[in-house]
Amino acid sequence: MSAPADTAFVDAPESWPVESSTEVFRNWLIGVRNDEVRMPRDRVAERFVVTHPGAVSVLALDDAGRALMIRQYRHPVGRLLWELPAGLRDHPGEPLVDAAKRELLEETGYHASAWHTLVDHYSSPGFTTERVRIFLARGLRRASDGDREPGFVREHEEALIVTAWLPLPDAVSAILAGELHNGHTIAGLLAGHAAASRGFRGLRPAEAIELPDLPRKGGRRR
Repeated sequence: MSAPADTAFVDAPESWPVESSTEVFRNWLIGVRNDEVRMPRDRVAERFVVTHPGAVSVLALDDAGRALMIRQYRHPVGRLLWELPAGLRDHPGEPLVDAAKRELLEETGYHASAWHTLVDHYSSPGFTTERVRIFLARGLRRASDGDREPGFVREHEEALIVTAWLPLPDAVSAILAGELHNGHTIAGLLAGHAAASRGFRGLRPAEAIELPDLPRKGGRRR
């Protein structure tokens, strides 16, 4: 089916009826449910959904146009990945930009004086509700020891984080060469490179409203 010639490329809300919904698993981070969704032409299909609180990520650029990167072990894929600083939305009620500021400080030891919203994306919309907001942070300065939250200590993978600087043009080359693989990192670096080419004009404010979650139509819990 072809779209009309005057189609506007803007994602639109839509919610197909859910006949039933069964929670299969839940822990502190994710839930898994099985939805029976009524499809067009009156067919019903199973769709497993992983619910996730979402995350924030930060493209932090210095005055030379270099991105502040971290390297972190990711157990599910068995790799040390170069990534943008990021973290879960695990503080209820915390503004997203405040979460991003916290993650930047905790993972890199930097503050930023200028913040903008860069990209909003669903990490894998075919099976999970996880959404990520990527911020652009500039005007960087190193934090002092007193800036960190009292008692904060990096643990587990985060205890071994390595930081490094990557010029944006080199980042694009690394992405196209298949050398970087983290999804929000690729999105943030490419969007940051495009934004830099436009003099960072037209970016949304850091407090830009995010698309609301939509209610599902119908469905009985089992």
